[in-house]
Amino acid sequence: MTRGGAGRFARCQFLPRAKPVFPGTLEVVIDAEAGEREYVGRVGEVMTTVAPPRNESLRRADSGHPAGSSEAGRREWRVASAGHLVFAALLIALGIQGLVTRDFTVVWQPVPKGAPARGLLVYLCAGVSLFSGVGLLRRRTARLAAAVLLGLLLLWLLLFRVRALFLASLIEGTWSFGETLVIGSAAWVLFVAFSVNPTGTSSVPFAAGDRGMRIARVLYGLGLIPFGYAHFANLRGTAALVPAPLPGHVFWACFTGATFVAAGAAIVLGVCARFAATLSAVQMGLFGLLVWVPVLAAGSAGAFSWVEFETTVALTAAAWVVADSYRVATAPRVR
Repeated sequence: MTRGGAGRFARCQFLPRAKPVFPGTLEVVIDAEAGEREYVGRVGEVMTTVAPPRNESLRRADSGHPAGSSEAGRREWRVASAGHLVFAALLIALGIQGLVTRDFTVVWQPVPKGAPARGLLVYLCAGVSLFSGVGLLRRRTARLAAAVLLGLLLLWLLLFRVRALFLASLIEGTWSFGETLVIGSAAWVLFVAFSVNPTGTSSVPFAAGDRGMRIARVLYGLGLIPFGYAHFANLRGTAALVPAPLPGHVFWACFTGATFVAAGAAIVLGVCARFAATLSAVQMGLFGLLVWVPVLAAGSAGAFSWVEFETTVALTAAAWVVADSYRVATAPRVR
């Protein structure tokens, strides 16, 4: 790995002050001729902070552009992983949708018609979704955005999802409970990722750090189990959704239900958890691609199909964030 035009290999130093940008990644500093400014780069899956040579800084200053202006602008945006980017983009889209339609989006549905201040809650949820989506991509606001989203989702879980377990049907109550757990676990993973201070420790150890990450993953695993249960409890309805070209619709309905339950149990117990999290994310994505995309492409989709498609996208994005948290990055090869 070389610096363009430097003619020499850069020296790679692992500094104590480097903080992980995302669990499973390692931030390093590549010192190129002891430059004065830094900018964020990427080597494979390893997040890096790179210092450009001093002569490059002078050359940029002489060109008429403020030194470090473009780098500073890029550093304002913070993308920890592909799942983080997709999750944030989804929140932005749902926030805009909620403001336009003046209704709850899939992350917050269902909400009882007689809920107090229901109209205000619609705008609250839309605003939090939009703020969190944008905030998660900004370096200075990522932690706050994750905390606000996580706080509201946990409150939503207590106010509406626990209540639904006793008042709604078992399938509907457990399904909505699992949805909020899965999306909330993604918010918690990002909160943990952005709560690490420059010394490598967490500023809120009771909710972040290794303990917080473990809690987030356990909640995600618990959230998968109701999805598997629903496959068996509504076996006929699930089998009807299996694409027609695939033989054995009942088999696939049972198989996917069993994999959700098995993946959830594996993540909770910490046995093959990384594989289980990745498998669950891939399965959700394939479900949306093979089941709902053809329905929407056929032009015969009703409101139910659109809601199910949006729900699948939201759950897949959240699952992607959790699966990314298991990723183990290796140090770059530097000669």
